[in-house]
Amino acid sequence: MLTHMTIANFAIVKQLDFELMAGMTTITGETGAGKSIAIDALGLCLGDRAEASMVRPGEEKAEINATFALENNTAARRWLEDNELMDGEECILRRVITKEGRSRGFINGSPVPASQQRALGQLLINIHGQHAHQQLVKPEHQLNMLDQYAGHIALIEKAQARYQTWRQSHNHLKSLIQNRDNNMAQKQLLEYQVKELNELNVAEGEFEQIEEEHKRLSNSSELAATSQQVLDMLFDGEEVNVLQLLQTASHKLIELNELDSQLAHLAPMVEEATIQIQETSGELRNYMESMEMDPERFHYLDERLGRVMSLARKHYVQPDELYTKHQQLLEELSSLDCSDEKLEELQQQVDAEKEKYLTACEKLSKSRQRYAKELNKKITSSMHELSMEHGTFCIDVSPSETQLTPRGFDRVDFLVSTNPGQPLSPLAKVASGGELSRISLAIQVITAQKVDTPSLIFDEVDVGISGPTAAVVGKLLRQLGQSTQVMCVTHLPQVAGCGHQQMFVAKKTQKGQTETRMKLLDSDARVGELARLLGGSEITDTTLANARELLIAA
Repeated sequence: MLTHMTIANFAIVKQLDFELMAGMTTITGETGAGKSIAIDALGLCLGDRAEASMVRPGEEKAEINATFALENNTAARRWLEDNELMDGEECILRRVITKEGRSRGFINGSPVPASQQRALGQLLINIHGQHAHQQLVKPEHQLNMLDQYAGHIALIEKAQARYQTWRQSHNHLKSLIQNRDNNMAQKQLLEYQVKELNELNVAEGEFEQIEEEHKRLSNSSELAATSQQVLDMLFDGEEVNVLQLLQTASHKLIELNELDSQLAHLAPMVEEATIQIQETSGELRNYMESMEMDPERFHYLDERLGRVMSLARKHYVQPDELYTKHQQLLEELSSLDCSDEKLEELQQQVDAEKEKYLTACEKLSKSRQRYAKELNKKITSSMHELSMEHGTFCIDVSPSETQLTPRGFDRVDFLVSTNPGQPLSPLAKVASGGELSRISLAIQVITAQKVDTPSLIFDEVDVGISGPTAAVVGKLLRQLGQSTQVMCVTHLPQVAGCGHQQMFVAKKTQKGQTETRMKLLDSDARVGELARLLGGSEITDTTLANARELLIAA
C-alpha cells in the first residue's frame, strides 16, 4: 500500500508532502490545477521515462519519494529479498531528475536502473489512465488482461518452456540443413586430416613411451660398454675392484676391534656397503643380459617418431598433444556429418517437441476459455449497472496453430453488443467513445479484483460518464476499495463523494510563480468541494444539500 509521497520541484509543484490511507481516496480540483501531477510523479518512481522538462523552471533538480507498506505483499517482499534490496517493512522508491535531463533511481537507498524500478513497481501498484480504453482494443492487451485475471502462471510458464525447447531444436535442424552444403569443403579437409591420423593411430601417451625406447636403443652400445666398465669397477675387475677393497677393509676393522672395542661399530657398516655393492652388481649384470641390440626395432621407432613429429608440426601442436588433436578433429567431423538418417532423426525429435508444446497450449487454452466465460458474465452484469441495459460482453478465445507463440496459440478478442439484435463485434468497431469508456472501467474494476496488487490508481477513467452512471461507477470503485487501496482522480461529484477520504488539488500564483498544492479535506470541506463540482461557481443551499446527500449515500 502507498503510504506517503514527497514531491519537490516537479513541473509546477514546488513542494508536496502528503500521507495516503487505505480504502478509496478521491482526488479533485479545478481544471488545470494538476490533479494528475502526483500520479505522473509516482510514475517516475515506477520507472517511467524522465525528461528535463519535468524539472520546475529555475530549479536544479526534481526529486520524488514514494513509500510503500509491504504487509500482505508477498511478491514484492520476495522480489526485494531476491535482489538484496529488502530493508524492513517498508519500501521507499526515489527518483532524482536534473535540469539537464539525467535521472537516477533508488530502491531503499540503493541506486538501481529504471528497469528494476519498473519490475518492482508492477508488484506494488497498478495505474489505470484515462486512455486505458485505447489500449483495451489491442489484442495483445486483451490477452494480457485475461491471463492476469485467470492467474494461470504455471500454465503460461509451461507453454513458454515447451515453446523454447521446440524452437531451439527446430532452429538447430534448420541450421544443419542450411550449412550442410556450405560445410562440404571443410568436411573434405577434416576427412583428409582424420584419415592421416587414423592411419598413424597414435595411442594416448604413446609418444613418451616410444621416445624413451628410441633413446635407449640409439644409445645401446654406449649403455653396454659403460655398464661393463662400472661392473668391472665394482665386482669383475681381476686386479682390483670395490668389492675386494671393502672385504679387505672389513677384515682390517675386525682386527682393530680386537685391539680397541670403541671401533666395533665400524665393521658392520662396511659389511652393509659390501652387500649393497653385491646387489648393485647383480642388477647391473641382469640389465646387461636383458639388453637387446635390435636394429629393426630401432628403425621402426625412428620412423614412427618422425611421422608423429611431422604430423604434430602440420597441426601446430606438440607431439604429445597429437592424440588429443586427433580426438578433437573426430568430434568436429562428427558434428558436420549431416546424413539423411541423422536429419530424419532430428526431424522426429523436433516433431516430438512440437507435440509437447501443443499439448501445453491446449491446456492453457482450456483455462482461458473457462475464465473467459466467468468474465463474460461479470462484465455483462457490470455493463447493465452502467446504463447499458442491453449490452453483452464476450471474450472469444480462438486456438490457431498458424500463430504459435511463447504465450500459446490463442487469439483473444473482446467482443461486445450494445443494442438488442446487434451481433457481437470487436470492441473497437462497435462501442462509441462514451460506451468504450464505461466498458473499459467495468473491465478494469472487475479484473482488478483478481490482481494481487495492493494499490490501484484510476486517473480520470470516468471521462464521458455522468448522472446515475457516475454514481454506479463511484460505488463500484468504493466496493473495490474495501479490499484494496484505491486512488481515483475524478471531476465527478458522484464519484468523489464515494471516497472514504478526499484530497483537493489547487493551483496558486504568487509573485509570478505558479505552485500546485494538495490537502486532505475534512467533512465540511468535502461538502463544499462536492458542491463546487455540482454547481460550479454558484453554490446554493440546494447545491450544498445535494453534496451532503452524496456523502451520506457514500
